[in-house]
Amino acid sequence: MRIDGVRRVVVVVAALGTFLTALSACGTAAHDVGEPEGAGHAGPSRTVSQDPTRIPDVGDLLQRRIPAESGQVVAVYGKGKDSAESTVVLYTRHGTAWQRTRSWAGHNGKKGWTTDHHSGDRRSPVGVFTLTDAGGVLDDPGARLPYTRDPSFAAPRWWARSHWHDFDYVIAIDYNRVEGTPPNDPRRPEGEERGGSIWLHMDHGSGTSGCVSMSKSDMEYLLRTLDPDRHPVVVMGDRGELAA
Repeated sequence: MRIDGVRRVVVVVAALGTFLTALSACGTAAHDVGEPEGAGHAGPSRTVSQDPTRIPDVGDLLQRRIPAESGQVVAVYGKGKDSAESTVVLYTRHGTAWQRTRSWAGHNGKKGWTTDHHSGDRRSPVGVFTLTDAGGVLDDPGARLPYTRDPSFAAPRWWARSHWHDFDYVIAIDYNRVEGTPPNDPRRPEGEERGGSIWLHMDHGSGTSGCVSMSKSDMEYLLRTLDPDRHPVVVMGDRGELAA
């Protein structure tokens, strides 16, 4: 009986270590680690703006927040305020004009979007954020951004199997984090209540805890394309907020 008790203690301790690592992933809160809600993919984005010097369908409020030196923008067009479906588009600047490079279907927070993100709300934050650091469980696929390979990125095996490879590749979205550190750095400059660990990561077929997810091949493309010398940023939100 004593041996069985020791074994149980070891299992509990090991599970706790995995759990603590997982808490920093994709804004996940302790009560938010089960099967995600929602399914499906968004269709291609609709371009309204004809001004080549602007990111399409992004209003003045967010357009002004794109740094002048940025030459790459990842635009995440949420289908709706309460929708988990998104279209992700990469724009590259040539001279003063932005050109659409590629687009993909993706997912965002299970409950949609918010302009006042907090830990555990299961919504993705609306805004413009820099992209400075990457990493994951897998070997560096040729990323231009600084890449940290670390097994601790792995989702715990007591999560749904569909989530096990979510963090094989991640790109940190610089929301409430210290730039220039690995994506899983736990520091939160604006406090824990504001949430953190908002990433671009691999898709599991439905909504996330606050991150934006894409397929493995899409993530590999972004990792090999986003160039720190071009100061990449992500502009993200539901279409209503983006157009404001």
